Amino acid sequence: MNNLVKELKTTIKDLLARKGRSFLTILGIIIGVAGVIIIISLGSGAQSLVLGQITKLGSNLVGVLPGKSNENGPPTAVFGVQIKTLTLSDINAIKDKGNVPNATDVAAFVSGNVTIIAGKESVDTSFTATDGSYVRVQNTEMTKGTFFSDEEGNSGANVIVLGYDVAQNLFPNGGEIGSVVKIKIPNNNPAAGDVSGSVPFRVIGVQKKLGTVAFQNQDDQVFIPFSVGQRQILGIDYVQFARIKVNDGANVKSTMEDVKRVLREQHRIHDAENDDFFVRDLADAIKLLTSITDTLRVFLGLMAGISLVVGGIGIMNIMLVTVSERTREIGLRKAIGATRKNIRNQFLFEAILLTFTGGVLGILFGILVSYLVALGARFAGYDWAFIISPFAVILAVSVSILTGIVFGLYPALKAARMDPIVALRYE
Repeated sequence: MNNLVKELKTTIKDLLARKGRSFLTILGIIIGVAGVIIIISLGSGAQSLVLGQITKLGSNLVGVLPGKSNENGPPTAVFGVQIKTLTLSDINAIKDKGNVPNATDVAAFVSGNVTIIAGKESVDTSFTATDGSYVRVQNTEMTKGTFFSDEEGNSGANVIVLGYDVAQNLFPNGGEIGSVVKIKIPNNNPAAGDVSGSVPFRVIGVQKKLGTVAFQNQDDQVFIPFSVGQRQILGIDYVQFARIKVNDGANVKSTMEDVKRVLREQHRIHDAENDDFFVRDLADAIKLLTSITDTLRVFLGLMAGISLVVGGIGIMNIMLVTVSERTREIGLRKAIGATRKNIRNQFLFEAILLTFTGGVLGILFGILVSYLVALGARFAGYDWAFIISPFAVILAVSVSILTGIVFGLYPALKAARMDPIVALRYE
């Protein structure tokens, strides 16, 4: 034990005598270990963000979009392709309790970008046209006023609910409720056809501040009745997407099958291969995104692992140079009684100590960078979790030490096998 402590002290003394070279030697290990920590941390943070964004949309939800898609990929509609196969009559058929008994609420949606004017103030924002069931499907809360009712939504009343940021920009001094705003329809809006000018709306509510949900700032949008947005603003006769609230999580799969059956009847489709719609539940979306983020995280982790290998090769090269430079010292130590084991341990301990130190510094640097990224993401409005996995830390330290053993063993054995007489004569 005393010999081991003595060899460790000698190793530390030798490394401190070459601070600059020692730091440059472990730099590759620092980068590799930091990369592993950062990638695993950011992967976990991104995964929590994505899953959090989805679950914020609501629970027990089934989404319906127009366009064919396979089970493992996104529907065509998400790429911005306009597909007109989903209509309001389809939504009404889904709402029929006799067709889909476990659906508690169904909300149809169309959306677009517009300019809203209130007196001298104006903002460019997005609008979502839906019906009164939106608040029950999405669990929406209001900070002022109310959301429009089912009757207002179905009758096409010119009422509007403002997102929190829109309300602040249009009415910095308050007084939104009851005020009249105008939605300006751009002349170059291809979806609106020949419709132009502006449409007045009475403000009846302001949505509670929500932040970013599903990668969209929920506070930078407005809500209007479905028929108004569909006919007056966009000039279209189809539905862009719909969401269905299911009464119980256990009934989600059966509800999806009911919806598919109803839409096939509506569209006179006899073969599922010819479906012109896409139905997916929240759990499926979570599974898909989780598998994607897990795969990406493993791939990037392997890329960071390459840095550790490169750092290990660098350490081996430096240790071989060190052995050559200290040949006379090795010969002198052997001449006064040092054994092969003593010499081997000295150089092996140097390699392990270098990689261990690099591993610790890499962990600290990786944690710092991960924290700064999480801080920046939160400042930008994203619900990004700062996650440092104990497994990642243990893995990084273990791999760095293993790297030192693997790449330090050959130089250490080379030094231990030197003939002391030859080593003393080495110039």
